[in-house]
Amino acid sequence: MTPLATMLVPAAADLTNETLDQVSSLLGKKSDKLAKAKKNGEDFEQVFLNTMMQSMFKDVGDGPLGGKTPGADTWRSMLVEEMSKSVAKAGGIGLADHVTRELLAQQQINAKAGS
Repeated sequence: MTPLATMLVPAAADLTNETLDQVSSLLGKKSDKLAKAKKNGEDFEQVFLNTMMQSMFKDVGDGPLGGKTPGADTWRSMLVEEMSKSVAKAGGIGLADHVTRELLAQQQINAKAGS
């Protein structure tokens, strides 16, 4: 990300409605687009966590998450999906912040290129 974008775009964790409006005026975009960028960053992190956790629990043997019973794989995939949603909702691993900042920076670059 460019230094200019870093100065103009606050950390995604700091994106409150007030800062969304401030960034909106700096970027010349509506605040709903900025909120959408934040949501897209969070969604991306949730999908990443889900993929990572599915791999982690793929080879779990017998036990509370394992077993060879019918439906165990389906149950395990639903459990892992809910766990990844919970982790992402609780703040995740910080990936959403980076994705959101990059999306906002790209919007800024596209806005400057279009003008």
